[in-house]
Amino acid sequence: MTCGIMAVLITSCSAPKDVTYFQDIVPGQEIPVMSETPITLEPNDKVQILVSTSDPRLNALFNLPVASTRMSGSTTSADASSSATNGEVAPYTINKAGNINFPVLGQLHIAGMTRDELAEYIRRELISRDLAKNPIVTVEYLNLAVSVMGAVNRPGRYGISREDFTIIDALSAAGDLTIYGRRDNIKVIRKENGVQKAYYIDLSSGKNVSQSPVYFLRQGDVVYVEPNNTMKRNATPNGNIWSTPGIWLSLLSSAIGVTTLVLTLTK
Repeated sequence: MTCGIMAVLITSCSAPKDVTYFQDIVPGQEIPVMSETPITLEPNDKVQILVSTSDPRLNALFNLPVASTRMSGSTTSADASSSATNGEVAPYTINKAGNINFPVLGQLHIAGMTRDELAEYIRRELISRDLAKNPIVTVEYLNLAVSVMGAVNRPGRYGISREDFTIIDALSAAGDLTIYGRRDNIKVIRKENGVQKAYYIDLSSGKNVSQSPVYFLRQGDVVYVEPNNTMKRNATPNGNIWSTPGIWLSLLSSAIGVTTLVLTLTK
């Protein structure tokens, strides 16, 4: 059935220009990308911090194993060393003041730091206090995520595992937009300086996407895909009444009845 016929039936066919991404990009074209904004740690973020040295006893000292938190500290030193070696290190949750309590070093203010800055900060502290010679410090994100809502195939909350996590990564993780999602009006809601700020991205324009201040996402961002008019209409109780066969059969039956009556009276 063609788009023209479907229009008569009060349904909609999406034109190619409405569903095609990056329409203004041609092969070989170079498009500048918005500078990457490093993800900085915030209160309530969880991170895993692993300190590696050549001495297993130091590893056990600095790496709080998961087993110790589950067994109220009953883990032995040997168990702790093995647990740390296997990467089973308990996470640190940044408190409201932006601090964590790190073994031996005590309370550290880490809010506002990037992952690399935190790793280097702890490494320097260990060396300056003569606690370790050449430690290797690794920091991993654990609970950083963005929410994807609206007209996508798999709405939900998706984790951020790296610094350069983009709007394209988030939408891909959510299974892409449905055919009913508006490509030209993606909303990203971000908390900045204690207030919520909304940004808009037009996926039909590659330049608009790559140069958006929210091209690179941060923890807590909300990505919302607005449904098109067809989906909005169908979502209302009576919005899709004209697209059901029953209403057309009913109208046809009434029309036949009226026509029959008119013919009978004019005989």
